[in-house]
Amino acid sequence: MNSGNPLSIILPARNEAINLRPLLGKLTERFPEAEIVVVNDGSTDETVEICRSFGVRVVTHPYSLGNGAAVKAGARVARGETLVFLDADGQHDPADIPRLLAKLEEGHDMAVGARHDHSQASWGRGVANRIYNRLASWMTNYPVLDLTSGFRAVRAGRFREFLYLLPNGFSYPTTITMAFFRSGYPVAYVPIVAGRREGKSHIQPLQDGVRFLLIIFKIGTLYSPLKLFFPVSLGFFLIGLVYYVHTYVVEHRFTNMGTLLFSIAVVVFLMGLVSEQITSLFYQQSGSTTERQP
Repeated sequence: MNSGNPLSIILPARNEAINLRPLLGKLTERFPEAEIVVVNDGSTDETVEICRSFGVRVVTHPYSLGNGAAVKAGARVARGETLVFLDADGQHDPADIPRLLAKLEEGHDMAVGARHDHSQASWGRGVANRIYNRLASWMTNYPVLDLTSGFRAVRAGRFREFLYLLPNGFSYPTTITMAFFRSGYPVAYVPIVAGRREGKSHIQPLQDGVRFLLIIFKIGTLYSPLKLFFPVSLGFFLIGLVYYVHTYVVEHRFTNMGTLLFSIAVVVFLMGLVSEQITSLFYQQSGSTTERQP
């Protein structure tokens, strides 16, 4: 590790003692100069004791605030110019970290460990992730290979720009990935094979699946509003057009419902246009603020 670019490895952990001990052993052996930060998110097991035995830095939440909250806490206290995030459940191999860091050295601002299909925890989650990836790719106009991967290396300054956007739950990878793409920060993907975790997962597939979709639409609305508003506007316009043709042929008149559908189409489009302008102003101000920072 280059001493001029110190590395911080951040692990959000909640009751992962069974996986944390072997993982910390591998990390401290492979990266002796790195700062290792374990964010104890309200664990009730031996997480703190294990961290102390390895001499790593521990940030403790008095109760569980969520995976995203743990990631944000780790990013705030980390001293490194480069941050590596990986899950404490043992699914991510520390041997893959140098491959992620190599992408940053090539000029990327973030490198994400992209899991193969057979690395997914279940068939259903694999299908869901493919849907998320396709939808996010359409939103951002970039190929998103693994939207929900928690294994990534990133430049600390870039990551902290979006801390205010990150949710406290499990969907922080969704938000940060789409934010980087839309902001024009280069992102690289590194193929990885995720191992099987010991113990029970904290993810609730249905509840967190809905959250992932909501986050996609939230970021899409924030960064590319017309991607959402225009298809809706076009849909209302086409429905109105079909309805108008039908009523004209059958009743030989233009009805109030047709007028309403066309009006909704125009209003939705104008809302998207205004939102797009607001977004542009937001980026212009954000860019100016970043340039003024030392």
